[in-house]
Amino acid sequence: MHVLGNRRRHWLVSKDHVDMTAAGPAPKRITLEAEPQRITVDLARTAIIVVDMQNDFCSAGGWLDHIGVDYTPAREPIEPLNRLLPALRSEDVPVIWLNWGNRPDLLNISPSLLHVYNMTGDDVGLGGILPATGSAVLEKDSWGAAVVDELVIEPSDIRVDKYRMSGFWDTPLDSILRNLGIDTLLFAGVNLDQCVMTTLQDAVCLGYNGVLLRDCSATTSPDFCREASLYNIKQCFGFVSSGGAILSALRAG
Repeated sequence: MHVLGNRRRHWLVSKDHVDMTAAGPAPKRITLEAEPQRITVDLARTAIIVVDMQNDFCSAGGWLDHIGVDYTPAREPIEPLNRLLPALRSEDVPVIWLNWGNRPDLLNISPSLLHVYNMTGDDVGLGGILPATGSAVLEKDSWGAAVVDELVIEPSDIRVDKYRMSGFWDTPLDSILRNLGIDTLLFAGVNLDQCVMTTLQDAVCLGYNGVLLRDCSATTSPDFCREASLYNIKQCFGFVSSGGAILSALRAG
């Protein structure tokens, strides 16, 4: 028989038979310290989504740097992610890089979203050229839209371009996750109170289990924005844990 699909979710087919019962990966349960309660998750049905760890947000010469925002807090997740991601890959947990990657013509970007990045109309917003690098802000395949050099994207990782704060709007993210048999999502990246938060909210509204990894997320916004986001995630949308908690659980077996 032939396999149609991926190793997590597939059919076995022949000329006269279709087997839709093929088993997915065996459960891999781990229990994590989290808030508001400890949680047990199945790594065989879990993926991590790393949001917007891109040069325009995290590097000198990027868009945030250009507009005078201190980008250094956005670099805080780099080292925790470098510790966590290899361990998750070794457990066959999909690593999904969810990044801004706009069309050069910006035809799917509304005026309201353009305004977020260029409020006066005379600054360098989405698609604008940064004077320090010549890069088009958050345009697909530009330097600014690339993930920072310190984070390695492996061939087995999955890349998804997004065009809104939430990665579920106008993207294939939901279809990819469902075809992988995923029901639990770990969230990391920047900005915690913006793109990470809105993607987590939409994930929970779509029926996924949402877990924010506190040490693998950051924001360049004021501290009260971070605290409000953490409060609302614990109160309304899911759980707050950490990459460190995952590593401890894996070491404990």
